[in-house]
Amino acid sequence: MEQERKLVTFGETMIRFSPPDHQRLEQADRLDVHVGGSELNVAVAAQRLGLQTCYVTRLTRTPLGQMVENKAREHGVDTSHIVWTDDDRVGLYFVEFGASPRANSVLYDRRDSAIAKIKPGEIDWESVFYEAKLFHTSGITPALSNSAADATIEAVHQAKKFGLKVSIDLNYRARLWSQERACEVMTKLMDDTDILITTEEDTKRVFGIERDTYEEVARTLARQFSLEAVAITLRQTPSVWKNNWTAIVYANGKIYRGPQFEIEIVDRVGAGDSFSGGFLYGYLTSGPAAGVHYGVAISALKQTNPGDLVWATREEVERILDGGSLRIVR
Repeated sequence: MEQERKLVTFGETMIRFSPPDHQRLEQADRLDVHVGGSELNVAVAAQRLGLQTCYVTRLTRTPLGQMVENKAREHGVDTSHIVWTDDDRVGLYFVEFGASPRANSVLYDRRDSAIAKIKPGEIDWESVFYEAKLFHTSGITPALSNSAADATIEAVHQAKKFGLKVSIDLNYRARLWSQERACEVMTKLMDDTDILITTEEDTKRVFGIERDTYEEVARTLARQFSLEAVAITLRQTPSVWKNNWTAIVYANGKIYRGPQFEIEIVDRVGAGDSFSGGFLYGYLTSGPAAGVHYGVAISALKQTNPGDLVWATREEVERILDGGSLRIVR
């Protein structure tokens, strides 16, 4: 698999705990353990498709911090620019898997995590961005704290200074910040953003943009913020465990549509991040049409394995894009 066109991602990764067998947390006597966080999820998806990736974060030097680094390295992601500290902590979160009519639910325990304490000037972005082509982060990272917001703004400015394209997933989290604060910070970031990845719901909550169609939402975002490309993921949820999944991209004055998959959900956490990783891989190597196809396909596959990270190969992605059957692959 070729390694080219380095993608740099920046954000928080946490340790995830989830009760097996659809149990509620209060009844569980054991928990499954995974590693996950938006920007690492993106890096892993892109890396597995063949894009050289580098993940930047701030971690506490404990076995939990080492678990995060080890998982990134297991997928081939460069971790050499992680900032290590003996202070603070690694964030945790808990996922309860529901079944209709009970939805999945998430409980966070991430206050005062190491990445939330990051400050501008802690990362040597010139070294990080050497030979890189694209920088990606999400709205989760600046939502962690005021200093994390300042560090994210610095990172985006530095990426533009060194000639990188900037990709941002809006990724609004109501438990982390208000819509007003999100609008304030994300609008600042849009000044240096080339590629925006979002959902219609997040666009409405953060920017107050609502239109009759998803296509019009994408066009409006591109015009308002002078964006090179806008990707919107689209999910229909007839039940908790059976979803329809696709996406559209607006670029070059036109709409590109991805394939649609009916997914038998195993674990949908991280699906949007895997879309971002697949989209950025395809976009950098072949353009927006390839981007939306790779993004939808790898994120569909991600939802068939437990955990936040995708465990799929480029060959599998291309097989389902070519209409591969569901017969056993021998």
